[in-house]
Amino acid sequence: MAGKLAYTSKINKIRSFALILIFVGFAVMYGGILAKKIEWLMLALFLLGLMFILLSCVIYLWIGMLSTRAVPIVCPSCEKRTKMLGRVDACMHCKQPLTLDKDLEGKIFDERYNNRKFRRQAKADNEE
Repeated sequence: MAGKLAYTSKINKIRSFALILIFVGFAVMYGGILAKKIEWLMLALFLLGLMFILLSCVIYLWIGMLSTRAVPIVCPSCEKRTKMLGRVDACMHCKQPLTLDKDLEGKIFDERYNNRKFRRQAKADNEE
């Protein structure tokens, strides 16, 4: 199992990053409580922690808006509804690699297929 790659959904990756930002913000604010003897440091840490939490809120808003445009599909493996962003993505539930692009069916799953520069390079390599 160590050699098997585990893919994750892009939406879940971004949501996880936003959640980590919230915890980092709380930890920085907790550092402000520990530094209450030095008022300017306490204030700076509280404001920095607040900035992390506000950035997390902005990311949650952005991914929520992006999620409304994502293509809803049914995973062929687990048969649960999932959302797909880009040309290739992974199921949110079972992490099955997914694509709606007929040109990529049967090819090795690579998340770089969502990158235009990589797609152009791969297309040029296939034409040679």
